[in-house]
Amino acid sequence: MSFRSLLAAGLCLAALSGCANRQAIHTGSVKTAYAYGMEGEQPLAASAPAKEDTVAWMRTVHPNALAGRMLAVGSLHDIRLREREVVLTFDDGPMPGKTEKVLDTLDAFGVKATFLMVGQMAETYPSIARSVVARGHSIGSHTYRHRNLASMSFDSALSEIQRGEKAVQKATATDAAFFRFPYLSDTRRLRSALTARGEVIMDVDVDSKDYFKDGPAKVAERTMAALNRRGRGIILMHDIHKRTATMLPAMLNELKAQGYKVVALRYKRSRMPEQMIASAE
Repeated sequence: MSFRSLLAAGLCLAALSGCANRQAIHTGSVKTAYAYGMEGEQPLAASAPAKEDTVAWMRTVHPNALAGRMLAVGSLHDIRLREREVVLTFDDGPMPGKTEKVLDTLDAFGVKATFLMVGQMAETYPSIARSVVARGHSIGSHTYRHRNLASMSFDSALSEIQRGEKAVQKATATDAAFFRFPYLSDTRRLRSALTARGEVIMDVDVDSKDYFKDGPAKVAERTMAALNRRGRGIILMHDIHKRTATMLPAMLNELKAQGYKVVALRYKRSRMPEQMIASAE
């Protein structure tokens, strides 16, 4: 079956189911973020099967075929992927109506991901944030308001990071040890401080660019093309977009067809006390 055929099949099952260049999107308003998540996206096909039927079908056809090894990590350097291994990551959520669809798809394929939550979103939708943890996924933070940290003072940036982390930890009742810089915009000093504290900074190997106003099929094709050029890597997606939740079954189908495995991440060590972060450079 061709990739386009797999996409067509996956997109028909869509009822189951950014960072770079999006500075204007995040204004500190959850309402604004929610509106952006809805903007310019394709409606689901009217003929899509009922959610419970789709879940049953996918569990029958794809029982844990994609699940790879569990990797215990204490830093980014511990994420050493073999050929045809990927880590799935989702930024900016949780988002009602979209995060749940992503979680259902991941469950159906038997794979785990890492969710880098914006503190304000986790604070607003704590029940969805807790559901991510309950389903066995790893948790991280993505600042409190999705600010561009490289444009802020060191102290202000640290405050924004810590506020986001505390909000995510409170919402999920678990340690948010993973972190990703919004817009992938960092500084050497911030990276050093977070690394010394024991934070696992999540960089990106494959950017799905699902924040572009493209259809789900184009997002999936672009992601797979970028992945196949590398052969492995950390994939960046966003669980605030309908197009991402829609294309995910087809993309996971294609990963399976091409022999990829999804690696799950687990944090493996304690971190330094908060008061020590300011002195770590």
